[in-house]
Amino acid sequence: MSEPNALFTETILLLGGAVVSAPIFKRLGLGTVLGYLAAGVVIGPVFHGLTDGEQILNVAELGVVFLLFIIGLELKPTRLWQMRRDIFGLGTAQVVTTGTALTFLTYFSGLLGWAGSVVTGFGLALSSTAFAMQILDDAGEVNTQYGQRSFSMLLFQDLAIVPLLALINILDTGKGHGSPVVDFAIAIGAVGAMIVMGRYLLTPLFQIIARTGAREAMIAAALFVVMGAASLMQLAGLSMAMGAFLSGVMLAESSYRHELEADIEPFRGVLLAIFFIAVGLSLELEVLRDNALLIVVAVPVVMVVKAVLIYALCRMTGSSHNDAVRIAFLLPQGGEFGFVLFSAAAGAGLMPSSTASLLIAIVTLSMALTPLGTMLSKRLLKGDEHEELDENFEGAGADVLMVGFSRFGQISSQILLAGGRSVTVIDFSADRIRQASAFGFRIYFGDGTRKDVLRAAGIERAKIVVVCTQKRETTDKIVELVQADYPHTKLFVRSYDRIHSIALRNLNVDYELRETLESGLLFGRRTLEALGLSEAEAYEIGEDIRRRDEQRLVLQASEGLQAGRDMLFSQPVKPEPLVKPKRTMDFSEDPLAGTADAVADA
Repeated sequence: MSEPNALFTETILLLGGAVVSAPIFKRLGLGTVLGYLAAGVVIGPVFHGLTDGEQILNVAELGVVFLLFIIGLELKPTRLWQMRRDIFGLGTAQVVTTGTALTFLTYFSGLLGWAGSVVTGFGLALSSTAFAMQILDDAGEVNTQYGQRSFSMLLFQDLAIVPLLALINILDTGKGHGSPVVDFAIAIGAVGAMIVMGRYLLTPLFQIIARTGAREAMIAAALFVVMGAASLMQLAGLSMAMGAFLSGVMLAESSYRHELEADIEPFRGVLLAIFFIAVGLSLELEVLRDNALLIVVAVPVVMVVKAVLIYALCRMTGSSHNDAVRIAFLLPQGGEFGFVLFSAAAGAGLMPSSTASLLIAIVTLSMALTPLGTMLSKRLLKGDEHEELDENFEGAGADVLMVGFSRFGQISSQILLAGGRSVTVIDFSADRIRQASAFGFRIYFGDGTRKDVLRAAGIERAKIVVVCTQKRETTDKIVELVQADYPHTKLFVRSYDRIHSIALRNLNVDYELRETLESGLLFGRRTLEALGLSEAEAYEIGEDIRRRDEQRLVLQASEGLQAGRDMLFSQPVKPEPLVKPKRTMDFSEDPLAGTADAVADA
């Protein structure tokens, strides 16, 4: 078979594996990553449809590159600076602690000497950016607090590849491979060059191309920037993913950010799927068979040691139990950089090539077990702990500050946005924020009962605070807080029921409304129309009910709940038992009319 035909056949097999495996494993609740791995194992080691898994892996690593670029687009430099403690604090602690522990385990197992054990320990301390971020992306949890801390550790691991490769040169005392100081200086220089180019060249480049109106040129430019930045970092000894990430961060504040993300996303998805399939292709079943006992022991030991240490470090640095568990079960696997380190160590003579192959098999198998581990972690979570996201209020501050994005708030915000008004929305539900972001809504995570959160969300610049929370206790707490600290801010509040409306009026809010009032009136009018009344007659009846309900609320707010009961009807009547009426009545005579709200009050 000619080379072009072979390439075509290989592409068909890879795409077919992705198409078949992803829906099946997604339907089974096992996740797409495990599906792609299984497809790779079936196509390669089992049926030998493809044999050059390593070559495909090198090409498919572009999927990881594009993934890091898109993540960079979501992280502005100011946000990245805010994460510095997790990146350089927690990240450093994780690599050093885990690497040291695994180094001692390797040495005392008798497999390798000190030099080989150090490379093995720190190589296994690195986790897989591709696997972890894909799992987070599938679950919509990249922007959760634990997702951001996980990413911070992964980002530091990408940085750590430079000193770890330099460490191999230091340990390989028999050969000279250049000064580690020089390598480090080259890496710093490359990062500096990336920052300068990103600041002064990238945005003008996209401005020039955008003026031409050539859509395909914009796509080509996006691919050029990502791959160019990745290649520059690779030449400097850093990872390609790091270069793509930095270029994304440099473009995070560009007006072309969303267009770039839309252009890159299809390539990212396909190539990342092929990357996972290639990992499955590269799994050597012979190595697994010949070293089955060692692998069966080594894989769980490595994963358990990493998980325990990561959990402890996360708890020591302020993570909740649930977040620490999620991170620990997300990052216990070996990473793709382990392939690079172990191959380099074998080439330097620090370990036999057979040991390098065994370590690569251990890393690959740990990757395959990660999706199962993340599902297992749910059994260790505490149900009463509230999930939290990072409170990042960059860009907040509008004429209207809305607290709560329930059904009522969603409808209200659409009216405000359609009217050309800017709205800052905060909500304390991580699930609701994830759901809203899927439809293009930008919602800030925050507890509206906290003064510091309201201030960060821009309450001092807001003309109106709209409280749309669901629980009466939460609503009252927010109202009291705003009235105490921001007395000149107008308060528009959604009330829970009639009694709550009266209480809010006694607190002198500027406007309150029961969620069910307007919908109930409209529903009743439409029912009357269906029974034969004209639209005008039904409207007049509805307005009459609205007017008398308002008058009664005013009276009840001043005299008590029992006041104004005669205003439920056009003329005073004595309520009768809820039995089948003996005769047909007019609306104005029906003793049951309007009692639903009164029953709710009781």
